[in-house]
Formats: sequence, C-alpha cells, structure tokens
Amino acid sequence: MPFTEQGENVLVLQGGGALGAYQAGAYLTLAEGGFDVDWIAGISIGAINAAIIAGNPPAKRTRQLRAFWEHVTADVIELPWLEHSALRPLANELAAAHAMLWGIDGFFTPRLPHFYPIDLFKPDFWKGPVSVYETFPLRATLLDLVDFDYLNEKGPRLSVGAVDVESGNFTFFDSRNQVISPEHIMASGALPPGFPPVEIEGRYYWDGGLVSNTPLQYVLEEPGECPLLIFQIDLFSAWGHMPTNLLEVQHRDKDIRYSSRTRLTTDRYRQLHDIAGHAARLREKLPPELRDDPDMQALCDAGPNRPVTLALLIHRPSEFEGASKDYEFSRLTMTDRWHAGREDAARTLASPIWAEHSKFTSGIEILDLGTPEEAPGRRTRRKTGL
Repeated sequence: MPFTEQGENVLVLQGGGALGAYQAGAYLTLAEGGFDVDWIAGISIGAINAAIIAGNPPAKRTRQLRAFWEHVTADVIELPWLEHSALRPLANELAAAHAMLWGIDGFFTPRLPHFYPIDLFKPDFWKGPVSVYETFPLRATLLDLVDFDYLNEKGPRLSVGAVDVESGNFTFFDSRNQVISPEHIMASGALPPGFPPVEIEGRYYWDGGLVSNTPLQYVLEEPGECPLLIFQIDLFSAWGHMPTNLLEVQHRDKDIRYSSRTRLTTDRYRQLHDIAGHAARLREKLPPELRDDPDMQALCDAGPNRPVTLALLIHRPSEFEGASKDYEFSRLTMTDRWHAGREDAARTLASPIWAEHSKFTSGIEILDLGTPEEAPGRRTRRKTGL
C-alpha cells in the first residue's frame, strides 16, 4: 500500500528561496498519486509552500501554489533565447541581480535610503534599518493565497520553524498548539540580513534555517505510536563535486551549509532505536524484581516506538546554477525546477522498491528513489529496526 492509512502522511519542506519551486512540482505529482497529507512541517520557503498547501482545500492547492510561483517570477528579467545556450549561467546571474536590485513582486522590496540628521550627542545616533529589504508584500500575498481560517480549523497540521533573535532558541509554531497567522510564516522565512525579524507576541524571530534548514527532527521527536510516512523535499544537496574555481567554491559552500541534517537526524534516531532494542532484550534477562527499575524503563523508552518510512526528494543542481540559485527567480528557471520536482516524485512512485515499502513494519526505512542512478551519493534504501 503506497500511502499509509493507519498512520500519518507527512510532508517535510526544507528552506531554499527560489529553489522552492521544486517542492511545488513534487507536491503536485504526489497529490496526483494519492498522497493525502496529514501534517506539513516547513522552514523558510518551505514554510510558505506549506502554508499554501495547508491553507487551502485539496482541489485548490495546486492552483494556489502555481499562482504564487507565477506571481513571484512574473517581473524578473530573463532571456529565454539563452535557455539552451552556454550563456545560460549569465542569464541566471542577471535574473538574480535583478532580484537583488529591485526585489521580487509579492515577496520583498528594497528599503528606501534612510536619510536623517545625525546627532552625536544622542546615544542611539547610529541606529538604522536591520535589514536590506522589507517583506510587507509577502504578507499581502499570503493573505491572498492562504485561507488562514481553513488552515487553523480544517487543514492538515502545520508546523513552521523560526529562531528567537534574542535567545537564539529554535522555536516551532504549530497549528495543533496555536492559531497560525501570516506573521508565523513570515518569521520562518526572515533570513538576515536580507529580511527583517518578525515580531510575534513581543518576541522577534528570524529564519529557522539559521539553526536547522529542515524540520525533520521536530517531526521524528513527536510522541506517538502510529506509523509515519514522511516525504522530505530538500532543496540543497549535501553531495556534490570538487570545485574547480572560486565561483564553484561559493556554490558548493552554500549546498553544504544549507543542506539538511538528514543523515545526522536519522543516525541519531536509529541509535535510539538500537538502544531501546538492546535494553528490551536485556530486561528479559534480568530478575523480575529489576525489570521495572526506573533506569531500565528509561532505556527501553529511549527510542521512538513507531515505524518510519522516510522518502527523500532532493533537488540536484543543474549545470546552469551558481551560488545565486536561491534568489534567482526567473520564470524559465522556476519552470525547470517545477518540472524537476515532478519528475523526481514520479520516479519515486514508479519504483518497485516504493511499491513494497509498506512491508517494513518497525524502525526506520530511508528511500532515495527520485534521483537518477548516476546522481552522486545516491542511496536507494536503508533500513534499521528493532
């Protein structure tokens, strides 16, 4: 059975700016394949895509996602005749420079210069803007494309991650625990120094990607016993080639910096499963009077006791992409990424391994079936369990 009916279907969306079109395309194919999402967790652009999905009935989700991505790419300069040219990287850089200079319609806009007289006798004479851009256009876009009443009352559970500017603590805003507003979504994507922090109940928040660019750990640590089927859609690949020049160094640095900590999280999760399994077997060897010892019980409860299937969909850099790829919002590139997401999701659902994954009933199973066989570092299947 491809999608779970007894447990929860979860969508985990990484941050990555303009790369988020890949997530939209992948979701479209998953939805067409019957994926009925129960819980969506996102960071940054993943939080925006997640809010659009969670804040609309299933019949409207694809239309609203398409509306968002067409809106934010509508006014960006591009040179379509360079699509298959060796000059395509130059066209991409021009589109990225356009976004930096003029902002993105419906998303962010440059701040106007702040001219004010300087009074050296005032202690705060040096204070000024704390961001290069303003994001009030994003709030209007969210209100236009997301039904927040539906999101909070009827939609799938939504969790978005942000960082408290003053404490540095990683925080998740969760529709199961609070009413989600546009400010919660904007806070998750407030990446400094480009975007300003967002105030929520007297606290200020920045982009959750400053701590972790994926909400996977938050999902895995949720208590419960029902199985989890998680589609994690990542926008930066941890695997890549050795750079040959400084531009490639910048590109590779960004991939490593913002790629999700999926391996770290899943390794920790597997270790906790193993500890719990060893403790359970040791418990059976102990005298009856020691089996209920609190320390033994704590070890037996160390690992989550639900089976997890984690299917990875990872955007792989194209030969035309550079270090500016996360703020390169041209329509041509957005369309390329949208279709790449659709193709990778379709490859996963068509895999024979996917067809039999539900036979795995304990521990954690990791599937990377959506990328081509020749992709660097590609793994097809890993399992661990009690």
